[in-house]
Amino acid sequence: MFEAIRNALITEGRWEGYYQLTDLGAFITLVIGVALFLSVLGFLFKKSKISTRVLTYAGLSLAIAFALSYFRLWQMPMGGSVTPMSMFFVTFVGFLFGPAIGLVAGFTYGLLQFAQGPMVLHPFQLLLDYPLAFGMLGLSGFFYKIKGGLYIGFVVAVIGRFIMHVISGYFFFGQYAPEGTHPMWYSIIYNSSYIFTEATITVVLLLIPQVKNAAMHIKNLAGKEVTI
Repeated sequence: MFEAIRNALITEGRWEGYYQLTDLGAFITLVIGVALFLSVLGFLFKKSKISTRVLTYAGLSLAIAFALSYFRLWQMPMGGSVTPMSMFFVTFVGFLFGPAIGLVAGFTYGLLQFAQGPMVLHPFQLLLDYPLAFGMLGLSGFFYKIKGGLYIGFVVAVIGRFIMHVISGYFFFGQYAPEGTHPMWYSIIYNSSYIFTEATITVVLLLIPQVKNAAMHIKNLAGKEVTI
C-alpha cells in the first residue's frame, strides 16, 4: 500500500537519483501550502487582530509571485530560473507587514515552488532548497519600517535565499561540478547566475520612479506608513 501511495505522489526525475512530484503529488502539495498559509495567518489573526486587509494583500502578493514564476526568462538545468520579479512579490509581503507575516509567506511560497516542479535528492536538500530558501525572502520584513526598506529588505532577502541554495548545492549537487572546480565555487557560480540576474533586473525596475511610487501607494493602502 505504501509503495502504491509513493508511486502515486512521486516519480523518477529527469536526473538519475532525483525525484519529482506527479500531478497528484503537486496538487496535494499546493493544497497543503495554501491551507498552511491560511491556517497560520488565521492563528495570527486571532492572536494579534490582523485585519482581513492583511490577508488579502498577502494572498494577492503570493498569487502574483506564483503566477510570475511560470514566466521563465530562462531555466537552469538542475533547478532555478530567472523570472520577471517573482521574488520581489514574496519579499513585498514582508515589506508591507513585517517579519512574522513575511516569513510565513516565504515559507509557504517555498511549498508552492516545491509543488511547481521540485528537484529532490534528500530530505535535507528539500528543506534547504524550498521552505528554508524561499522562507528567507521573508527577511525583508525586518526592514519594513526603515527608510530604504523596500530596497534593503529585498537585497537582504535575496542574499538569504542565495545562501540556502549555495549550502544545498555544495552538499548535494557538488558531484556535478566540472573537473578541477571546487564544489563550493560551483554552487556559488551556479546559484548566483540566476538569483542575482533576476535580483538585478528587479532592482533596476524598482528604481523607476513610477514603480517605486506604486509600491509606496500599496504600502499606504495596506495601512503601514514608511519612507522609501
